Amino acid sequence: MPRVALVTYDPRPEPSKDADLPVLVAALREAGAEADAVCWDDGDVDWAGYDLAVIRSTWDYSWRAAEFVAWAERCGKVTRLANPADVVRWNTDKRYIGELAEAGVPVVPTRYLAPGDPVALPDGEYVVKPTSGAGARYAARYTSEQHDSAVRHLERMHAEGLTAMVQPYMRGIDAGGERALQFFGGRLLHASRKRAVLARGTAFDADKVAHPGLEQWTPAPAELAVAEQALAAVPNAPELLYARVDLVDGEDGQPRVMELELVEPNLFLFLHPGSVGAVVEGVLAAARG
Repeated sequence: MPRVALVTYDPRPEPSKDADLPVLVAALREAGAEADAVCWDDGDVDWAGYDLAVIRSTWDYSWRAAEFVAWAERCGKVTRLANPADVVRWNTDKRYIGELAEAGVPVVPTRYLAPGDPVALPDGEYVVKPTSGAGARYAARYTSEQHDSAVRHLERMHAEGLTAMVQPYMRGIDAGGERALQFFGGRLLHASRKRAVLARGTAFDADKVAHPGLEQWTPAPAELAVAEQALAAVPNAPELLYARVDLVDGEDGQPRVMELELVEPNLFLFLHPGSVGAVVEGVLAAARG
């Protein structure tokens, strides 16, 4: 009977936002596993007592990225961690988008501004966000006329030691939305589509709805091809238990990678309940592997 830790965050005092977690714990237990939902920063957890630790919803990590990566490295030394610590280290810093671009993957064009770099912002409409972030934290959409507001945004992030990324606003998202292709055990599990997260005029430090208008989606062959190309470009070809590739259309109408989520992507099982069985099978196979 494999012992599996589903790794999450401590939402105190609010209830957890992970609607999939209790469903997955129950399904694993029904399948014969000893499954627990445990917080990544709980110092009392004996990670060595588990056959597999699956990072599921550590949705506070971006505020404590270095601490989280250090935990992943410690955990990965005493049990099997999915995804592996090397993947966690690489994927928690969105400068990986530049590496994907160098590997020939179609991505949203991205420039990076670290603390101390001269501030240079593009013309037109663009997005500013941190290289370590989740749920549109510290992200905002600007036009050329809002240059001063964007500079203040950058100054705030740089004061906190954060590196910023600047991307053109991809207008294709207004028509086609953002598509999330979910992979589990190396195969496409399901896909979803959501509408634009960043509305004009929304402050960078305001709360945002992370997945507005979420719906089931059937990916086109071109979307699947780009997603698979992105996964093949992950350094050192690691074994990935799960992955989510977020796509948006470029000016040419072709899909581009907006983000590659290899750490704690929402699986959206509440939208795709038929995928629960495949996820359970994949987790059990990894635990026994």
